Amino acid sequence: MPKSKRARVVHLTKVDKKGKELSLKLFANVRESLDSYQHCFVFSVENMRNTYLKDVRNELSDCRLFFGKTKVMAKALGSDPSSEYQPNTSLLSPHLVGNVGLLFTNREPSSIITFFQDLSKTDFARAGTEASRNFTIPAGIVYSMGGEIAAENDVPMAHRKITLENPYCVCNEGEVLDSRQTRLLKLFGVATADFTVQLVAYWSAANQEVTEIEATEMIKEDWTMRRLPAPRFVKEYMYTSNIKTAIS
Repeated sequence: MPKSKRARVVHLTKVDKKGKELSLKLFANVRESLDSYQHCFVFSVENMRNTYLKDVRNELSDCRLFFGKTKVMAKALGSDPSSEYQPNTSLLSPHLVGNVGLLFTNREPSSIITFFQDLSKTDFARAGTEASRNFTIPAGIVYSMGGEIAAENDVPMAHRKITLENPYCVCNEGEVLDSRQTRLLKLFGVATADFTVQLVAYWSAANQEVTEIEATEMIKEDWTMRRLPAPRFVKEYMYTSNIKTAIS
């Protein structure tokens, strides 16, 4: 007689062992890197993009970068003097909060600081992020092939064309963007998210001390909008002087 499937026991406490294995591997790799490299940096990422982070890994191929569970990395460094792996590595643990990672290197700290000061990649914003500038679609006919997209996003139209009787405000600076606004910004080729890496602090094996790094001001461009290549469905003549003056 076949075994009834209804009598199968389901364990609600069953967990995937792979997660624990990855944590143990991360823990071991961090401690191994503390023995192999002269400097350990804590860095934070703004507007995370995996593609750009991969570019950073390629540029710093002689270094080792970890972007995993912060609690595991903090435990590998040590939470107090009694548990720290190397003298004073526990002083880095309080900085491991949020969207942060560890960078191990034998390069001079000044060269690493300069590298990340010059690093900035512009991309389209995602929902949930703050708008870094104002963007308004000027009145008149919007020459694009995105009529349906604009209609779905509540842009007023006339005569089945995207004809704005009045300027249409897409977003204001400091406003938290929703998915509708980010779609419109992408439709018009307006990139408002800057991928940047901010160094927070670093530990050096030579003096076994932790140095905190003050936040640096990124160089602001004269233009208030960084423009990426327009999507294929947006015609080049969208970028008229009217569009440019509508952004502040």
